[in-house]
This record gives sequence, C-alpha cells and structure tokens, in this order.
Amino acid sequence: MSEQKSTPTWQGQRQAPTRLVLLRHGQTPLSVERRYSGRGNPELTELGRAQAAAAGKRLGADTSISAIVSSPLARATATARAVADVNGLDVEVVDGLTETDFGDWEGLTFLEAAERDPQAHREWLGDVTLPPPGGESFAAVADRIGDVKQSLLHRFPAQTVLVVSHVTPIKTLLRDALRAGPEVLYSIHLDLASVSIVEFYPDGGSVVKLVNDTSHL
Repeated sequence: MSEQKSTPTWQGQRQAPTRLVLLRHGQTPLSVERRYSGRGNPELTELGRAQAAAAGKRLGADTSISAIVSSPLARATATARAVADVNGLDVEVVDGLTETDFGDWEGLTFLEAAERDPQAHREWLGDVTLPPPGGESFAAVADRIGDVKQSLLHRFPAQTVLVVSHVTPIKTLLRDALRAGPEVLYSIHLDLASVSIVEFYPDGGSVVKLVNDTSHL
C-alpha cells in the first residue's frame, strides 16, 4: 500500500511517489565514435568502467534505493553492478529496458546512415512511428517502456528504484513524466553515466526532479 503524505504536493497528490533514478551506462567504443548503438553488445571502455565506478560511489551511498533493474546489454549491466557492488543489492535484468533496435543502421554514424538511406533517415528523424530498416520505432520503444514503468510502480510503491538503461528508454521515461509530445525526444541530451530522476504518484501526476546530472564524474 502506498504511503500517505500529511500534506498534499503542489499538484495535489497525497500519496508518496515511486522514484525512478535513471542511470545511463558508461562509455563504449561505439559511443566514442558516436555510432548508433542499439542491440549490439559492446563492453565498457576503460573510461566507461571509471564512469560506472563513479556512479557506483555516488548512488551506492543512497540508502533510499531499494532495488536495481537493468537493461540486459553488457554496457548497462556492468554499470548497474558498479552500484550493486557498493550497496549490496542484486541487479535484476529487465529485457524491456534494452535500447532501440537500430536495425541496418547499427554501428553506423549519423552521416553514414543518412548517406546509406537518405529518404528513410530523413523521415525517421521526424516520425516516431517509423523504424529504421530492419529495426524498431521510437513509438514501439515507448510501448514497452510504458509496460516496464507500470510494472515498477506496481512492484515498488513509494520506493526508490535505480533504473540502468540507455538514451532512448531514459528519454522516454522523462517524456512520460513531463507528459510531453514525442518531439521532446529530440530536445533532451543525456551524457554517458548521467543521472536523471523522475517520480510517479499512484494518485496521478508525475515530477521530473533531475536531468542529465554528471556531478559525480
């Protein structure tokens, strides 16, 4: 049962929220070269491991975190384990938190993909319902992330959950909390190993508390 608050929030909620601490994974070889990195599974670089350790030091000290969930991809689970090594929690892998499937554009840079499929790439940038060739649309990502969010809110009422994932899933959760249109996906920047925080209330409403914080790096 959700914890009751003595006074309502500015939005009128009287029940305590579920807080999601959103952590992007550390650096990989593909992120160094700014290549589309979806379902491919590169490991963290040396810098990426250092970024994960810094996130672990920061978030591992947060005693309010009661669970850690992670994308199944190696760059995310390694980052999640860096926090788990500090706070002693288990890392639960959640398949729905995986990155967008970029299909035929996996491993390509923005310019390489645009040169390979100019019309498809141009249309994709303006329509979240269009997938890359052989890949997954941002709308499809939003559907599965919505399912993950509802599951977490049901399982962890009034608790704090660390969610370790990727750019698109984290942006999608931020967009959901902002109750904004799909264009916001193109207007938020997330650095490697950055921390964002959103809260979802059981009696309605949501709040974005933090976006793209890298003060621990």
